[in-house]
Amino acid sequence: MLNPPWSEPPSVELLQWLARGNLKQQMLQALRLWVWLHFLYGEAATKLNFPEPFGYADWRDAFLGETHTKGEEKPGLHDRECFCGKTVAAWLFSPNLNLTQLEWETLLHDSTFASQVEQQQHLFAQSLQQHHLCPDNLQKLWETRLFGLTRRALAADLSVLTELQWLKRSGHLYYRVSDRPFTPSPVGKTDAGLVTYNLEFLTQPDLAAIADNLSARLQGQQRFFVHVEYVITKIDRVDEWQDRLRTLWEQKVIPPILLTYWNASQQKTLAAVVYPVCIYYYQRGPYLCGFGELPPGETKQLDWRNYRLDRIENIEPLSWESARVPPALKQRYRTGTLPTPDEIQLAMAEAWGFDYYQESLMLLLRFDREWDDRYIRNTYRHATFKSVDYQTAGKLIRQTLDGERREAMLKVWRARSPGDAYYRATYRQNDPNVMQRLRAWRPRVEILLPVELRSRAAREVQQEWKLYHE
Repeated sequence: MLNPPWSEPPSVELLQWLARGNLKQQMLQALRLWVWLHFLYGEAATKLNFPEPFGYADWRDAFLGETHTKGEEKPGLHDRECFCGKTVAAWLFSPNLNLTQLEWETLLHDSTFASQVEQQQHLFAQSLQQHHLCPDNLQKLWETRLFGLTRRALAADLSVLTELQWLKRSGHLYYRVSDRPFTPSPVGKTDAGLVTYNLEFLTQPDLAAIADNLSARLQGQQRFFVHVEYVITKIDRVDEWQDRLRTLWEQKVIPPILLTYWNASQQKTLAAVVYPVCIYYYQRGPYLCGFGELPPGETKQLDWRNYRLDRIENIEPLSWESARVPPALKQRYRTGTLPTPDEIQLAMAEAWGFDYYQESLMLLLRFDREWDDRYIRNTYRHATFKSVDYQTAGKLIRQTLDGERREAMLKVWRARSPGDAYYRATYRQNDPNVMQRLRAWRPRVEILLPVELRSRAAREVQQEWKLYHE
């Protein structure tokens, strides 16, 4: 049976697969490989005609033309008809892959076409952002010459296609394959009975990339498994709340809800009107992230809170016109400024911890060198968790404290070894997840700042000591 012409669009899922799970750094190569596949396996009008097997020179002459350099140097803009001068935007958004850069630029003189291209660029960037894979230099990338590279770099693409099983290699020659490998399809598309899944809910890009590549069975075997710590007791209402919230989020106008829940810190049942934003699985269980009323004693009118699903006792949808809805929340609805999940992601990026609504503080830690070598260095805790040298640690103490507290902590700092490992981070005050991590590192971690947290840790250590020495 003959394979149909290859005509996949440049979906983020496909590009991530072509980048071997590293799209943010390998965007240009992934796009080149997408073009390669069209010219190797695409429609008759696009598919290259060269001998089988073929070498790099055969592909170069068929794809780039006779005027392209035969040497090792990076080609300049030598010929407006040569594909080495064609930009990323021209490859991605032109109506025909065979168009040259000159023809593309002519099309852009049409204001309607230029407007369509601008919209396509926005949608493509939006899709990358949703997957947390948008490179910082995307605007510059549009104008980059995709194939304006040395022979060595372009020939390396052939090796990658071989690694991805889109080509077979024999010495310096390559064969096209008849048994094509599985490639991810865009979200929602099915192919040969396989369903692809939207993986943007995995907020760690590396994990999303692994899942994207390995979630399908390989030769009939499942090769990728995830085990997460899950402390929530299996109770029916957790599933019920997820279904109820899903139904609400499918509505065109998402209503506020009257939430009845068990407040663990106050040890009693409370009620609050909140706007339900999303469900977030963090560390050990699922939480509803809501924006609205706060527990008694809080000073703010409205703010974020996380509600563990198994502690929710009832969810009652309300009308936006209900007198039970706080006026400030109604105003957010009327002005179209209700919060979104993106706000949570941004707040979590600013400071370490899941209580993203709490005050952020600077954290300064010290580890002994052995512990750092084994467990801390080259690990990721948070974007703000960074190594600092001994002198910088002292400078941070001087800048943060004053008076007797500064002198006391500087005395502690001077007594510590410059050979130890020092780290600073921004964290959410009283965040239980950060506190659990710091406790898990004891006794190999010392909290230098803030002094209030240092004192709290000292009290906990004293309490622990009593458990074993009474």
